[in-house]
Amino acid sequence: MSVSGIGTAGYPVAGYGAKRTQQNIGRKDFAEQINNVAGAPKVYNIFTDEDMLWTGGNGTGLSYYLKYAEDSTEDDPTIIAKGVDENGNEFEKTIHINQINPKSATVVEMRALEAHTGIKKLGGFTSLPLETGAMGLNDRMDFMDMFQKQISDMKLLSQKKAAAYYQYSMQAYWDFMNKK
Repeated sequence: MSVSGIGTAGYPVAGYGAKRTQQNIGRKDFAEQINNVAGAPKVYNIFTDEDMLWTGGNGTGLSYYLKYAEDSTEDDPTIIAKGVDENGNEFEKTIHINQINPKSATVVEMRALEAHTGIKKLGGFTSLPLETGAMGLNDRMDFMDMFQKQISDMKLLSQKKAAAYYQYSMQAYWDFMNKK
């Protein structure tokens, strides 16, 4: 039996007016981390150009937009990528579509290729493997291997529609490489 929030063993009983003492274990470290993040200068861009091909970012903090360069031609499609890298530094890159190799590309190059080729997106999905969410501005990956892994994972999870979509996307990038 408890009286005034004191249980039979002499400990406070939850829900009966007992005040719970919060522990400060790890709180200082957490507070320091929050303050370090809050104090770090961040650059936020609002992308408003009407002729943008793509705008967005990923889980690393990389955010950018893509648009055709003024000197882009049908024979040499060229895209400008402009934004903020995962460290908060502004960047601008010129990407020549015909020089992109999906077997060794950055996420920005692949987004440019995705936008240029017009690969259809499934319900807001990206045509790129989910792993791209952890890539920084200059990280290069073999996207074709990433597609194989993504397709395998989707099949393992019985996600047949997602597996078929990534298969379609991968094939579009193979077709691009074979046309070069």
